[in-house]
Amino acid sequence: MSRGVSEETLLEAVADTSRRRVLDLLLAHGEVTPTALAEELPFTRQAVTKHLAVLDRAGLVESSRHGREVRYSIRPEHLDVAVRAMARVAARWDARLEAIKRMAESEAAARRRSVSHRAAQGLE
Repeated sequence: MSRGVSEETLLEAVADTSRRRVLDLLLAHGEVTPTALAEELPFTRQAVTKHLAVLDRAGLVESSRHGREVRYSIRPEHLDVAVRAMARVAARWDARLEAIKRMAESEAAARRRSVSHRAAQGLE
């Protein structure tokens, strides 16, 4: 990841449903204040600000000061990095699940062979 952000930090940031909702609203609105976001969310402005801080640490959003207001927006270049990182995680899980599937199928086949062998010998 860029800015030294770990894959774990990224995944923790997007794992929370509320933060994904904040990201969705940022994508829809472009640049927006935490107050404006809170008007569309079922939690307080302070909670929105905390979610934005997590997203900022993960490199997914950036803030800019306009007078007394702080506005947040998506960092599109980092969102692309995030998508690639999540695709790598998904590929690793696909490989793990495929290995588990092969192991389960192998064990099931071995059990069937054992039952067939014992049945052929009249042991069952």
